[in-house]
Amino acid sequence: MADKDPLSLKDVNKDLVEQTNRCVSCGLCLPHCPTYRLLKSEADSPRGRIAIINGVVTGRIPMNEKFELHLDRCLTCRACEAACPNHVAYGQIIDGARKMIQVSDTHRNAEYSTKPSQQRLLSMLSILAIRPVWFDRLRWLLYLSQKSGLLSAIRRLWQYSFKNRSGRPSILSQLPPVVFPYTANWKKNRPVHTWRDFYPAIGESRGTVALFLGCVARLTDTATLNACIFVLTRFGYSVRVPSKQTCCGALHQHAGDAEKASQLRCENMQVFRAPDVVAVISAASGCGAQLCEYTERCATNQRLGAEKEEFPESLDISKFLSTASGWDQLVIAPLEKKVAVHDPCSLRYVLRDHLYPYQIIQKIPGAQMVVLADNDQCCGAAGTYFIRQPELATGLLDDKMQAIMQSGADLLVTSNVGCAMHIAAGLRMIGSKIEVIHPVTLLARQMQRMEQE
Repeated sequence: MADKDPLSLKDVNKDLVEQTNRCVSCGLCLPHCPTYRLLKSEADSPRGRIAIINGVVTGRIPMNEKFELHLDRCLTCRACEAACPNHVAYGQIIDGARKMIQVSDTHRNAEYSTKPSQQRLLSMLSILAIRPVWFDRLRWLLYLSQKSGLLSAIRRLWQYSFKNRSGRPSILSQLPPVVFPYTANWKKNRPVHTWRDFYPAIGESRGTVALFLGCVARLTDTATLNACIFVLTRFGYSVRVPSKQTCCGALHQHAGDAEKASQLRCENMQVFRAPDVVAVISAASGCGAQLCEYTERCATNQRLGAEKEEFPESLDISKFLSTASGWDQLVIAPLEKKVAVHDPCSLRYVLRDHLYPYQIIQKIPGAQMVVLADNDQCCGAAGTYFIRQPELATGLLDDKMQAIMQSGADLLVTSNVGCAMHIAAGLRMIGSKIEVIHPVTLLARQMQRMEQE
């Protein structure tokens, strides 16, 4: 262990001792923790995990398979942070503990560890994430598989197999229909390989923003990215889409690979440094939460006397539009449907911007918002959690399905691609026709309908 990265491990342990000592074990976090509510296990609560992390870094508890299991069960939803009266930075603690496990290498021999097929999928996603342009190259292959019916046949087989064994949706069941990047002209929306580098504002220019594409979202949430460009340009904003941008690094950071996450952060900071860009816009709240840490890291490093770094302000698309001027100049088609709003954990507990999607829906004439019960609870997607812990993810999804069905909604809007795919797959599994869509995609759809008339 010492040969691998002794300085890094020493620094991680010192920070973890300081951070975990802030927890006073009051237990106010317990009812807010999804895994504690599901398992009723103290070791699977924020308070319990903090205690065992402190035990490991101080040498009172061995770093073994059970230790990693309890950490792996954590969704990193950070609902506990909002409830903590002592402002314990649980997100930093759990990321630091996972880094400690990565450095130690003990997790490789864990008996409970992810199944080989799941591990291969996670490894493939990790590799693709650092080269997201590969997702663009997979688009045509996936498109042809869908058009030929091959993917549907495989999906039915997998769904039948998984439903009989455990009732959980497969990864294939989560793949939406392929959508091609935006051409800036819906009348000639022919398939194209990737996005343009620049989309000019329509009408009076209000400035220039940059759009963060993400990695998986490039392929599975293209409709939302297209909608962002469509709406932003009509608000008077030119949109830059840097071709060399990469993954935000959240998947790697939450897996304990802080070095790779830092590398991806540096790469993105280089490509988003256009002098005319007033903000970096993200459509997936999970990516947005990670991008906000870029700005925080720059400020921290500068205070410590490090070389000055700059990164434009990062904003979720719903927040940016809700506070933008120009709404009075838009014509939006009415929507006589009930719309439920799902709050992703990253939007609610990390960015604290969960009220903005509601404001977007309120701008659509006729749209009736309905209350979604237990909207403060995680849906179970949580990045790669649904792959690593499928049974727990399914249990959390079942609760979310019940809340959605009881709401009577015709549509469900959510601001994170992982949540959208996870929930949509669950709805398909129970035969529901409720559409899952990003709030800005719904807004763009209603705006486009007026343009087409």
